[in-house]
Amino acid sequence: MAGWTLEPAYRHLEADFGSIEAVFALEGERLTQDPLSEVVRIQRDGVNYYVKRYTSAGKHMRRFVGRPRIKAEWQNLKQFAKWGIPTAEVVAWGLERNGLAFGRGAMITRELPRTEDLSELAQRNDARLADRAWVDHVSRQLAHCTRVMHDHHFAHNDLKWRNLLVDDQGTLFFIDCPTGDFWRGFMLRHRLIKDLACLDKVAKYHLSATQRLRFYLQYSGRARLDAKDKQRVRQVVKFFEGRE
Repeated sequence: MAGWTLEPAYRHLEADFGSIEAVFALEGERLTQDPLSEVVRIQRDGVNYYVKRYTSAGKHMRRFVGRPRIKAEWQNLKQFAKWGIPTAEVVAWGLERNGLAFGRGAMITRELPRTEDLSELAQRNDARLADRAWVDHVSRQLAHCTRVMHDHHFAHNDLKWRNLLVDDQGTLFFIDCPTGDFWRGFMLRHRLIKDLACLDKVAKYHLSATQRLRFYLQYSGRARLDAKDKQRVRQVVKFFEGRE
């Protein structure tokens, strides 16, 4: 369904955020751009906002069938919030159609202050990654939130370190989830393994084997691995073999 929504708490920004026309006219610092979308950062009343604008729905058939990527983005972030998973606040969202096809869409999120994504920490070998207490604190949050998603039969499908933010208090936030969805049966099991493998893809270079195992135990809620867990861990470790 086409339309535009601005959260009531942000009505004072209606001139900028109150319609899709106004949002596509906004100018700011361009952070990313690709054939589908762009992200610009703007500041209003001392607060930074991220404006993500899509001019394509995604793969060709998404123009007519299924959720456009931008709709999946805002729905998934709002779903995270309902589940108690810390995430960016969605301030405004919506799309318009060109006949039956997707036309354009956008989403505005409020900045999470004093945050960095985990991949940035990894790239510069941040000292916090060598702090066992800090790693354990973040690991427990990540394990819990990932398990909450998976218990709802939902897979993120791009659960990489770059899509996980951490603030200066060690609080973890989940962001950027345009391809996350609900699954059943074999496809659910496959997607859950992929989520865990995406996390481990970077973890294996920056965390010890003990820390990686501890994360899985936190995720599974077990004190030790059983036969099924061992099989799953092997699947996680081998998931990206030959593709790196």
